Amino acid sequence: MIIRILLAILVLCFPSLAVAQEPNIERGVPASREQVQLSFAPLVKKVSPAVVNIYTKRTVSQRAKHPFMDDPFFGQLFGNDGFGGRMRRQVESALGSGVIVQPDGLVVTNAHVIKGAEEITVVLTDGREFDARVALSDEPSDLALLRVDTKGAQLPFASLKPSESLEVGDLVLAIGNPFGVGQTVTSGIVSALAQSSLDISDFNFFIQTDAAINPGNSGGPLVALDGGVVGINSAIYSRTGGSLGIGFAIPSEMVATVLAAEKMGREKGIVGGKNGVVRPWLGVTAQRVTADIASSLGLAKPGGALIAKLHSASPLKKAGLDVGDVVLSFNGKVIRDPSEMKFRMATVPLGQSAKLEAVRKGKKGTYEVKAMAPPDEPARQETKLEGAHPLNGATIANLNPAVAVDLGLGLEEEGVVVLKAPQRSYVGSVVDAGDLLLEINGRKISAVGDVKKALEKPSQNGWSLVIRSNGRLRRVLVR
Repeated sequence: MIIRILLAILVLCFPSLAVAQEPNIERGVPASREQVQLSFAPLVKKVSPAVVNIYTKRTVSQRAKHPFMDDPFFGQLFGNDGFGGRMRRQVESALGSGVIVQPDGLVVTNAHVIKGAEEITVVLTDGREFDARVALSDEPSDLALLRVDTKGAQLPFASLKPSESLEVGDLVLAIGNPFGVGQTVTSGIVSALAQSSLDISDFNFFIQTDAAINPGNSGGPLVALDGGVVGINSAIYSRTGGSLGIGFAIPSEMVATVLAAEKMGREKGIVGGKNGVVRPWLGVTAQRVTADIASSLGLAKPGGALIAKLHSASPLKKAGLDVGDVVLSFNGKVIRDPSEMKFRMATVPLGQSAKLEAVRKGKKGTYEVKAMAPPDEPARQETKLEGAHPLNGATIANLNPAVAVDLGLGLEEEGVVVLKAPQRSYVGSVVDAGDLLLEINGRKISAVGDVKKALEKPSQNGWSLVIRSNGRLRRVLVR
């Protein structure tokens, strides 16, 4: 009772306390029917007609299991490889999602959704079905474009919107066909931007959202509240296969580069690289700037990309940058790590320039870097090896930046790389595609001509090969 009396006296003596405890928040009833019925429905009606279900079929060969394999005794003798069974061909079906981005029937989806597909069917929300073909598949970005034969009909489509317009906390919708149940809409917020600590594609740069994304949603759009497509849903983090509220979408800026590549291919007949997309090449190996590195370089805080190695033809080198410099920003966008620098450069059209801010020996400077394709020099000299030696049947070439990009190799100045090595042959047990030939019988290998000369005759002990495979050196002795 005494406490209540004291509180009453304090409120009477200090009215401001009462105001602080009860904020002056305006409250009221909805002023219109629209406010009563606030909903995502108008947005869904606008975008969902452009979202499609994608059904694919492919033929696979599998070895039929021999009946004796289920027997405990024979199973131990022959193992679980299906020894003795016949090879059978069967048709596998898969499903995914996509979004129409042009009224003439251009569909964006994930590359993994249509990988290996022999038949592709696109189904609209109104029930119409169309056969589709792959116009472009870009595995490094996990994006693919499908062309639908509309027979002149105009299809509903959605427009891209820069993902740069998003902020953490913005509401977004994910639309797709999870588990094949039909088109489904889920809502959530942008949990993080510029996520790069993943290993999903070559460009580890994603929008993270907690909108429920499940298998089958892959290739569907991530939509902002104005109806713009800000990303393509690509992957989920899950321990069970279901959504745990951590989904990742490819930013719309990367989608725009793939669309531009497809348009160039149609108009000019230019197709570059094994996937049809030629992206700017930096020719750099960079590392994340940790707190210790930042302190040693005199930086105020961690961040940026520390240049660890530069190719002699790198556009960064031509712009005046060197090993030890730290790239801080790219066209005004802060660079947090090497993956972000790689992504930013990948969105610059070839031939155009970007402005980089970097720190060299404690001083900031601005550098203009031109977006260039990976140089195809020195000449590849693609050669198929034949003869009585362990590399018979392998196809080799001189390593250059263009070849390295095609094979997904790291930064290498020179050498000879294995392009093909038939698996069901002896050479396939010696080398794999992507291996670098460094030495044959003590002879250093720098070009295709060196390989030919080294293979002319064996040494007294046979053949000795030094190979770099997946970053590791190994020596192979063949007698």
